[in-house]
Amino acid sequence: MTETSAQPEGTPAPRTRIQRRKREAILEAGLTVFSQEGFRGATLDRIAAEAGLSKPNLLYYFPSKEAIHTELLTGLLHTWLDPLRALDPAGDPLAELLGYVRRKLLLARDYPRESRLFANEILQGAPRMRPALEGELRALVEEYATVIKGWIDAGHIAPIDPVHLIFSIWALTQHFADFEVQVRAVLGSEDPFEGAEAHLDTVFRRILRPDADGPRTSA
Repeated sequence: MTETSAQPEGTPAPRTRIQRRKREAILEAGLTVFSQEGFRGATLDRIAAEAGLSKPNLLYYFPSKEAIHTELLTGLLHTWLDPLRALDPAGDPLAELLGYVRRKLLLARDYPRESRLFANEILQGAPRMRPALEGELRALVEEYATVIKGWIDAGHIAPIDPVHLIFSIWALTQHFADFEVQVRAVLGSEDPFEGAEAHLDTVFRRILRPDADGPRTSA
């Protein structure tokens, strides 16, 4: 029997191992369904079937598909921002930025469903994520854009708009997850990530090296 006497009044009882396992199964199923069907196309019946649960059992843990979707997106945002947070302002600028490109590419490789979930939310106008995008995401981008601007001013990397540089890194790495079907259709049996890492390293190295030719715009 679970002890509850030491539980502070008003505090929910800790979840049992079975409850945690079922919640994880629902979130895993929701991730699969949402990434395939989008929010509008997903149904609780489909998520429950994917999780191997009855719909009433699912509703015991989550009151709606909105609740599942929101919890997935909340966890995803932190995962998505971690590679940028790992950028070291005291490190070698070019190495740090190339490392960020690689981390984002590996995220696209290892978490393609999460990437498509995020992309679907953005394409729908971010109804459930807009506050986080305009708050936490914007603040983090501004913080690291300032770091990149400092590297530019010190002559460590070529003049370039820091925010649009970050946008470009997002676009060129997440493409491999969001358009995975297209990428694999073109490449056939070739692993897209084997060549992508070397290609993106070359692209950004040429853009960012201090002696790079061509017009640049500094923020």
